[in-house]
Amino acid sequence: MTNNSIPQQAGKELWETRYSAPAFAFGKEPNAFFKSVIDSMTPGRILVPAAGEGRDAVYAATIGWDVSAFDLSDAGLEKANALAAEKNVQIAYQVADATTVQYDAGSFDMVACVFFHLPSAMRPAFYANVKKWLKPGGVLVIEAFTPGQLQHTSGGPGELDRLLTAAALQEELQEFQFRFIEERETMLNEGLYHVGMASVVDCIAANA
Repeated sequence: MTNNSIPQQAGKELWETRYSAPAFAFGKEPNAFFKSVIDSMTPGRILVPAAGEGRDAVYAATIGWDVSAFDLSDAGLEKANALAAEKNVQIAYQVADATTVQYDAGSFDMVACVFFHLPSAMRPAFYANVKKWLKPGGVLVIEAFTPGQLQHTSGGPGELDRLLTAAALQEELQEFQFRFIEERETMLNEGLYHVGMASVVDCIAANA
């Protein structure tokens, strides 16, 4: 996700190409906001959608979490498993689509969506599934680009419909209880494709 914005029709083929390269597209280190949240919590069970090459999923496993993850990309799965082996941990990663993937109700203490930009028409059904998958009191953690990101060159889908705001999240997650939500400017330094000033929204919302 660079200033070469991802076209609306992009899906599995784009991510297969990106994750097939030798270098880790977004680095091996966890997203800073995600790390700040998970470091303060007692380990439990976590789901990482759109896990890519596994940086956040593997980090969670290194600090004691039981990790499930999914992504469209077979190459992402291979890279994530390699990273997990490098860190001497295990993650349960499957290749799956967000519209059809299934987990048991009440399975997770956290669902972490880091730069996972679904079209607006797909988000209500996905968030309904997240609510089902989370245990009561479990938390949904989100970091996403806002429309302000269109002025930056540090990544993002490049489509207004996929970008998020605090107001949109508050509208779409009405059945959750917000613990924290903030739009901010931040400097990204994540691998090859998230580098530079960025406009993001951070959110922590509990399953009521």
